[in-house]
Amino acid sequence: MRRTRIMRAGLAVLLLLGVGATAGTVPATADEKQPASAGLLTAMQRDFHLTKAEAEARLAAERRATALESKLRRTAGTSYGGSWFDAAEGTLTVAVTPGTSAAALREIRATGATVRTVTHSARELAATQARIDKVPAPDAVSSWHVDPKANTVVVNIVSGRQGDNDVRKFVARARKAGPVSVREVATAPTTFAAGTVGGDPYYTGNVRCSIGFSVYGGFVTAGHCDQHTGSVYGWDRSYVGNFQGSSFPDNDYAWVNVGSGWWTVPVVLGWGTVSDQLVRGSNVAPVGSSICRSGSTTHWHCGTVLAMNETVNYSQGAVHQMTKTSVCAEPGDSGGSFISGDQAQGVTSGGWGNCSSGGETWFQPVNEILNRYGLTLHTA
Repeated sequence: MRRTRIMRAGLAVLLLLGVGATAGTVPATADEKQPASAGLLTAMQRDFHLTKAEAEARLAAERRATALESKLRRTAGTSYGGSWFDAAEGTLTVAVTPGTSAAALREIRATGATVRTVTHSARELAATQARIDKVPAPDAVSSWHVDPKANTVVVNIVSGRQGDNDVRKFVARARKAGPVSVREVATAPTTFAAGTVGGDPYYTGNVRCSIGFSVYGGFVTAGHCDQHTGSVYGWDRSYVGNFQGSSFPDNDYAWVNVGSGWWTVPVVLGWGTVSDQLVRGSNVAPVGSSICRSGSTTHWHCGTVLAMNETVNYSQGAVHQMTKTSVCAEPGDSGGSFISGDQAQGVTSGGWGNCSSGGETWFQPVNEILNRYGLTLHTA
């Protein structure tokens, strides 16, 4: 095991030096020419059923969309209704409300983005979600989030439970808060912490979880992994550090200091099945983008960003401002890395399903964790 860890550290150094990088094949601007790792391309080919060229083209299109999103949000101003990435077309769609200025529309279309007119602004929908957040939710209410495509706040109800009296009361109160639609989901979400088992994890108390991203001085992970027992131990059971801060429920984030011979590198591990992935930043990928997750139980899996700022109703309590994905996960993956291209996105929180039959997983956005604790992401 120690030899494996040293080999991985060596690979991280080689990656930092640019050895073994895979060049992109799609024309891009200077900011978009960072190569995708072979491991990331392999995972995307497997999970999205793409060729290598198709995976490279999608990543290039997503980098362009991610760079455009914040700029076009400012251009639309108070008329902004949300945005999402269309994987089939390789373009960003920007929703705006009626009355958007002709100049703003021209500027948005000039970037190649598609414009869609909607009734409600993103600010209105966010206010609706904030009002729903104050309503106590029964366990059959899985989650709720702003859906820019539907231009409503979507409330997700566990299959077969829509007729429950407490669910009907919740939905009635939610509809009074603003534009709401209801969808059915397979099952309720749970967190992905696990009892102590073998693998390549970190341990605290009787729980095994996964490292998220390196920050200067430590790493970030999921808050529900903090068992309030003090010490954190690595894959070899040697002492790593302690939880320096954590929050769960309401949030699901934490950070651990690193010392005692441990060190940090700006790399997400492929766990021996795919190549390691360099972390170069934390730009937020739009809804519709591809995203991959690395965890100590199920290793690399990819999917799509389905929703942002979703409130997830775990049995322990609601967690706010989460991002929902179609990526699978299993117990022990909690706290692990969600990454889009080479951009850190968040740490694994919970979900439903598994990596045999599929499912959905939520993550806590990494930028919120960095801002909350004043941390700096370790980047290449």
